[in-house]
Amino acid sequence: MIRIRKGVYKEKLVVPVLKVHISLIGDDRDQTILTFDDHSGKGAINTYTSHSVLIQGADFTAENLTFQNTAGRTAGQAVALHVEADRCTFRNCRILGDQDTLFLATAHSRQYFQNCHIEGTTDFIFGASTAIFDHCTIVSKKNSHITAASTPQEQPYGFVFLDCRLEADATLATNVSLGRPYGSAVYVRTYMGPHIRPEGWDNWKNPENEKTARYAEYRSTGPGAALDKRVEWARQLTGKEAKQYTPKRIFASQQPWNPGK
Repeated sequence: MIRIRKGVYKEKLVVPVLKVHISLIGDDRDQTILTFDDHSGKGAINTYTSHSVLIQGADFTAENLTFQNTAGRTAGQAVALHVEADRCTFRNCRILGDQDTLFLATAHSRQYFQNCHIEGTTDFIFGASTAIFDHCTIVSKKNSHITAASTPQEQPYGFVFLDCRLEADATLATNVSLGRPYGSAVYVRTYMGPHIRPEGWDNWKNPENEKTARYAEYRSTGPGAALDKRVEWARQLTGKEAKQYTPKRIFASQQPWNPGK
């Protein structure tokens, strides 16, 4: 366990693959900030190397921290938090950036976010992992897409939002999609602000993507929950199906792991 005092720590931080069971515990979520400003196109930097923080070691935990990329809205892909490891837990954290804020990169890896605040502009939650967002606040900063899941077809779950809130910068974000293909994204009992477009989802200007995307909702609420206007290729879960969306079941596809208990 590493305790981190209040302050702004500007550096690229890596938790290597052999460093397992690391916990980073901040003094104060809003005043303990891990930050950098790399972005795609800055020298040889690309999406995979633009991270402020990269987690490769399994069984990682973070609490009361801010992960931030300050490259700015015109910088393109600029990852604040890049996670490649399995069984990673984030509680009471902020993850701040613009495009590609949170990169959950690795298929068949699992991450759990509880009571976190995540904000960005385009595809700001993306990747191939299985991740649960439990009672999180998701803030869109302009008109674009929240998720860009690349879930493999053989992987039963992608991004699952449980009892979350979708909010927005009211002046710049008035037409936002829940996600664009190709993977799986499901919103369960999530409040959706007026910035969520009535169609809900986006096929990325390619109808072929509709055949592989696995998009669903259950009991969405708020002005953005225009369920009767959603695209035909997304679906509404039944109550019986929604009961299957628990951390224990979602994370049971491999070695059992239930961080939500």
